[in-house]
Amino acid sequence: MKNLSVSTSTQIKVEKKFIHSLVNNLSKELNFKLESLNINFVDADYMLQINKEYLRHNYHTDIITFNYSGSNDNLEGEIFISIHEAIVNALKYNVHLGSEIVRLVIHGVLHLVGLDDKNATDKRTMKKEENKLTKIFENDFKNILLEYDY
Repeated sequence: MKNLSVSTSTQIKVEKKFIHSLVNNLSKELNFKLESLNINFVDADYMLQINKEYLRHNYHTDIITFNYSGSNDNLEGEIFISIHEAIVNALKYNVHLGSEIVRLVIHGVLHLVGLDDKNATDKRTMKKEENKLTKIFENDFKNILLEYDY
């Protein structure tokens, strides 16, 4: 997909073509165009640093999304995904790590198209959409990882 950059700075290698395909499918499902999107797979320390520096939060999180466009249909932004937290989530919820990464990419894209999870009502709405999209795409993209050991 044009205008999409995927990078990984961790020992776990993410299959970039699967991420491109997933975002392409999401663009059709959610009816958005991509101006520019960077999806970064990072380690826990880097994610904590971003959380402290930009959000003033002193805790670990699985995903941080920055929307640079302010538009819900012509997206420009950046998504940071903590591989460590993705592994923790996969183990906690007994799901395949590939499925968890699919869920996190979907979660980030949903933020970019305007969904939020700051209050209980918005959180329920977002979770419902996230679950629906994860069910649609997780089997196609479960092999999103080239190699991992957890």
